Amino acid sequence: MNVMFTNIHSAADHIGPGAVEVPIYQTEIVDLVRRRGIFGQRIKQVPATGHPSRYFEETAIPTPTAGSGFVDPRNIVAPLVSPTRVENSVPLKALVAQINYNLFDMELGRQQSQFAYLQAKDLADTVDGVLRTHDVALWNGNDTSLSSPTTAQYYGVSSQIATGGNTVTIPASGSIVDGFKSTIAQMVANSSFGVRPTAIYANPVLLDLIDREMKTEFNVVLNTKEIAAGLSVKTLSTQAGEIPLIPEWTLSYTGTPGSGSSVLPAYIVTEDLIEYHWLSDPNPRVFQLGVPGSLASQYVVVKFGAVVVKGANYAHYQVLVDR
Repeated sequence: MNVMFTNIHSAADHIGPGAVEVPIYQTEIVDLVRRRGIFGQRIKQVPATGHPSRYFEETAIPTPTAGSGFVDPRNIVAPLVSPTRVENSVPLKALVAQINYNLFDMELGRQQSQFAYLQAKDLADTVDGVLRTHDVALWNGNDTSLSSPTTAQYYGVSSQIATGGNTVTIPASGSIVDGFKSTIAQMVANSSFGVRPTAIYANPVLLDLIDREMKTEFNVVLNTKEIAAGLSVKTLSTQAGEIPLIPEWTLSYTGTPGSGSSVLPAYIVTEDLIEYHWLSDPNPRVFQLGVPGSLASQYVVVKFGAVVVKGANYAHYQVLVDR
């Protein structure tokens, strides 16, 4: 019989007369890992019509021209008019993750009773991880087309807005606040579409620059507004009303602000026109697979859907701030 002995000094913190101290940990794991962004929780969630999910967009109502619409009331000749509608679609994408639990490790954990909640936490964190990837891809997905997909990722909102053509650059010497206010005024003044932007999304660093500018130039502190339970943000007074300035950590910037070569993007959006088309369920679903020969418990988290920016060429704006 071969007997193996382990030196307890390798595990004990202290061994002395009447005392053997062994490592014991707190049962709560410090967890401040960033999870969801606010953008994905504010846009519309709608069921997909199929794959791809299709919709119509009206770009003009039946309107007679001034030259043909006004006629002699005693000799009425009506001009022929018709609406202008465009068929659009968005292809659905799949987002998945899998986590495996080794049978031996699970039973060992239960017997120790120190981290009994860990299996449930790790599964919940896997769901949060899928949602985090989802939130990042909502803005930054690298697909380049809704009609002819080029990658497995979403076609990011930032790219859809930029492709729409509405982009303005605020130079390093220009006022950030004035640039945003004038851009929103132009959007509201659109004679073809009734645009009412509802939010400005930007990296917190850019929003801090706006806050500092308001304080330095006008000695004004921006108002605040609650946009979600427990979340209040600053607002900017514009021709579309008080627009919330929503910090979005997924929107990155280049360079070092203040160096003159930094570019900080922001997006003025009409949130009602940004939709996430989901299949089966807007939330991630968890599936438990059959136990393989290794006796590991396998769970797969899956989410089907895609984001689309309606009215990308008139209801939203990309603002690039040079600093």
